Amino acid sequence: MLPSTHMSRATSRTAASEEGKQMGSLPVPSVQAMVAATGSAHVPPRYLRPTDEAVAAAGEAEIPVIDFRRLQLGDGEESACLHMACQDWGFFQLINHSAPEDVVEGMKANVQGFFQLPAETKKQFAQEPGQLEGYGQLFVVSEDQKLDWADSLYVKTQPLKDRNLRIWPDQPANFRMALDKYCAAVKSIADCLLAAMASNLGLDPEVIAEKCDGGVQSVRMQYYPPCAQADKVVGISPHSDADLVTILLQANEVDGLQIRRNGSWIPVKSLEGGFIVNVGDILQVQAYIVYLFHYSGWP
Repeated sequence: MLPSTHMSRATSRTAASEEGKQMGSLPVPSVQAMVAATGSAHVPPRYLRPTDEAVAAAGEAEIPVIDFRRLQLGDGEESACLHMACQDWGFFQLINHSAPEDVVEGMKANVQGFFQLPAETKKQFAQEPGQLEGYGQLFVVSEDQKLDWADSLYVKTQPLKDRNLRIWPDQPANFRMALDKYCAAVKSIADCLLAAMASNLGLDPEVIAEKCDGGVQSVRMQYYPPCAQADKVVGISPHSDADLVTILLQANEVDGLQIRRNGSWIPVKSLEGGFIVNVGDILQVQAYIVYLFHYSGWP
């Protein structure tokens, strides 16, 4: 299980909202319920991927590790490491962060608790027609589309006025409180990381902070059931994140995340007590624009 928290700037909020209304996601069976009913050996054709699509990990490289505490103290060496991680990898592990342990563990426990609920209970929080938020699968747009071997719960958490509490589970009993505390903790971390990234780009940290004012935060919680044909299915289709930054939390000891670098898929082993951070498309575009203006003399 893997909760991921996405931060986007304010100008992307309306576009994302309209996309959700226009496209939504078609309803599909719960993979978890299907496995419970038929066993992990039964894989319907819509989940089986061609050999070239089923991602096979290769390589032993480890993604960079950034010490958040040192970053907060203004350590120049750590800031340089962050800059390298963003430029060369687009991913890094974050240790010694500021999120309280009880908040993180509470989030893990409630995510696990939600997916352990009876199938009929989880259906109470199902996606509505034309929407992406809720329990189901994201971005299913046709009856012929290959499906991910996963169930998802996707909710918007910021700004507050965009929260749809109908699809915010009230079971387990502490779910909403745990999610609210967790989102506040990771937003603080994201704000600090974005300020450090801005400084590394030669920008005033307030430049990015201003663009994030009133911006979107969303959380996507994924459950990947066991599968006897794991080499023929994909937990979540290969993609990049169209946001500023994504903060991932692994909820149990089962690794599964892979990143593509130099043509190879590299498995990521999550560090205990840490987060995995992904630089999103919006931040990459902003960095490229900064490069054009400050280093190439364009326009």
